Amino acid sequence: MSNFLNLVKERRSVRTFDGSAPKKEDLEALVSYAKDITNPYGVDVRFVFLDADKNKLSSPVLSGEKCYVSAITTKKEHAEEAYGYSFEKLLMKAQELGLGNVWIGGTMPRDKFEQASGLTDGEIMPCMSPLGTPAKKMSVKETLMRKGVKADSRYKFEELFYVGDFNTPMTESYAKSHGLFDDLEVVRLAPSAVNKQPWRIVIDGNKAHFFEKKDKGFQTPDYDLQKIDIGIALFHFESQMLEEGRKPVCLVEDPGLALPEQTEYVATYTF
Repeated sequence: MSNFLNLVKERRSVRTFDGSAPKKEDLEALVSYAKDITNPYGVDVRFVFLDADKNKLSSPVLSGEKCYVSAITTKKEHAEEAYGYSFEKLLMKAQELGLGNVWIGGTMPRDKFEQASGLTDGEIMPCMSPLGTPAKKMSVKETLMRKGVKADSRYKFEELFYVGDFNTPMTESYAKSHGLFDDLEVVRLAPSAVNKQPWRIVIDGNKAHFFEKKDKGFQTPDYDLQKIDIGIALFHFESQMLEEGRKPVCLVEDPGLALPEQTEYVATYTF
């Protein structure tokens, strides 16, 4: 099993922390790593690390956290996909360093976080994440939240992945026989807003076409949270492929397939 797949399987969204700040060496390593993060779209995403006490910041769904990281970009074409890709890359590095984290997109005093992050005109800060050591036991609040969104459950392969078009659901056995199971499994296990799992992938030969299955309530005037989720899925797929020694290339090349309702093409990987 690959290191990336292991990290994905071990990871969970952490909302209850032990009350200590991240170790200095771990935070410094993450800050350094953040400076070199890029994405397939060439869209700049900057990261701001925030001390909770110094900036008087908190979130009603978190407890015990002492540090946050926010991600900021500008409103432009493909900003959401780039944002999801880049921020997930940082959070998976945090996971590797042993720092608990969770995507927070709504349950925070947004004005305070934007001000502390130094947001300027034309910039957006859709999400932030706490960083720290997970508490030994989840709070009652976190336990109830996880139950509410069925955090430990995921859609089946046949509900997310297809062969050729949307009329042919993919089975796990097909994915395994074609050497794609791990690449798609890391997508299936990826985090998403309220665990909606909006990604749909159609495999056509050496191409993986990514689509967004839209749900109401996730689109704002400035950004589409579920398109950010697709960016997360893109990062997971590419990372697993690279670990296997493949050379995935991300393109915007709409295959022109007949689409189910509320489904929109986003990107294609050739591999």
